[in-house]
Amino acid sequence: MKTSDFYYDLPPELIAQTPLERRDGSRLMTLDRATGAVGHRHFYDLPSLLRPGDCLVLNDSRVLPARLLGRREPTGGAVEVLLLRDRGGGLWECLAKPARKLHPGAALSFGDGQLTATVEAEEDEGKRQIRFHYDGIFLEVLERLGKMPLPPYIKEELADGERYQTVYSRVTGSAAAPTAGLHFTRELLEEIRKMGVDLAYITLHVGLGTFRPVKAEEVTDHQMHSEFCAMDGPTARLLNETRARGGRIVCVGTTSCRTVESLAGADGTFREASGWTDIFIYPGYRFKAMDALVTNFHLPESTLVMLVSAFAGREHILNAYREAVRERYRFFSFGDAMFIGDL
Repeated sequence: MKTSDFYYDLPPELIAQTPLERRDGSRLMTLDRATGAVGHRHFYDLPSLLRPGDCLVLNDSRVLPARLLGRREPTGGAVEVLLLRDRGGGLWECLAKPARKLHPGAALSFGDGQLTATVEAEEDEGKRQIRFHYDGIFLEVLERLGKMPLPPYIKEELADGERYQTVYSRVTGSAAAPTAGLHFTRELLEEIRKMGVDLAYITLHVGLGTFRPVKAEEVTDHQMHSEFCAMDGPTARLLNETRARGGRIVCVGTTSCRTVESLAGADGTFREASGWTDIFIYPGYRFKAMDALVTNFHLPESTLVMLVSAFAGREHILNAYREAVRERYRFFSFGDAMFIGDL
C-alpha cells in the first residue's frame, strides 16, 4: 500500500484560514460508509444524524499556548521555542529555531526576563531539551507569554485564541486542537444531551506529529508518533453501557477514535486506563469500538486520511473528498466537517 494511494488534489484557496463567526454554522458532509453515498448538511443538523442511546465521545484536551518568542542571551538574537512534551521539573522537549545556534548551555529569555531557560541537550529534527526557570505557576506564565501553535498551513493571525479551543476543553496539554470539536457550541451539546445521547469525555494530548508528513513510500514503513491518552472509570462504564444496549459509539475527531481504539479490550469493552499510544490506523485495520465518526477534512497523504479510509474505504473517502472540492468545502483545522457512519 503506497502513501501516494491517499493523494487528492486540493486547491490552496480551499484551506480555511480563519474560523467562521458561528461555530456550528460550518457545512457537514455525510458519508454512508457502506454505500459511499454523500449528502450535504450543516453542522447544526448533527442531532438529526444521532439516535437516542448513542454516546458521543469528545476529547477534552486543551491547547497549550506553547509557542514562545524570545531572545538568546547575551547576543539578543531572536529565538522561537515550541513546547512538545513535559519531562518534569521544568524540563521540556521542544522544537527550537534557529536550532544550529542552540547548543547545551545556551541561555534564553522570554517576556523581558519574566521567563528564562537553559538548553540542556540536543536531539534530532531540531528538538532540544530545555529547562525553564520562573516564579509561580508555569501554565500561568505561558498564558501571559505564549502564543497558540497554529498549524503551518494557517497563515492568518488568530484574533481570539479561544476559537482554537473547544468549548469543553479542560485538560491542558495539546500542541494542536482536536479540531473536529471546534464546531460544537454549548447549546448544541445540550440539545444533543436532551435527545437522549450520552456525552463521554476522554483525553488525548495532540502532538505535532499530527502535522508531520508521511515521507515513507510504503504506508507500513511510516513511524507513528506517540501521544498521551486517558479514560476514567465513569467514561469506561458509559461506553460499556452504550455497547450493551445497542447504541453507537460516535467519536468526535480522529483523536477520540485513536483513544477508544487504543484503550478498548479485544472484545471492545473498556476499563479505566491511561498511557502513551502510537496506534496507526490504515486500511485493513479492524475497528473494535467506534461505530461512527465526526471529523474534519484532512491533508493529502496524511495518516488521518489513512484513518478515515480504514473506516469508510479508500475509494469512498477519495470520492467524497473530490465532491467536497467540487462543492467548495473549507478544508483542515478551521474548515468544514464530515459525519461518517451507517446512514
